Amino acid sequence: MKIQDVPFGVTRWEDVEPTEHRGEEGVALWRTFEGGNLRVRVVEYSPGYRADHWCARGHVLYVLSGTLVTELKDGRVFTLTPGMSYQGEDDPENPHRSRTETGATLFIVD
Repeated sequence: MKIQDVPFGVTRWEDVEPTEHRGEEGVALWRTFEGGNLRVRVVEYSPGYRADHWCARGHVLYVLSGTLVTELKDGRVFTLTPGMSYQGEDDPENPHRSRTETGATLFIVD
């Protein structure tokens, strides 16, 4: 990853206004920093959240709290708990989507 046009800065996440994104079920609250070619988010999924789409964008994702289930279009399923992460490239041939029964808070870079 080459980060471009993003000067050094500090983000106080509690001061970033969340935006609401409805899933197929539940809701996600995104606190987002965007600059240059970088997007960084703290995302809170409500209990019972299920994404309403398959995502082909690459991410580095770290679970701060809760349990996240990520499924890939090829059928693989991964369960992540606090302290676990995943990383993957843009992949339009094998996108992923997420869900959670308990709710989850994530730190995501893409």
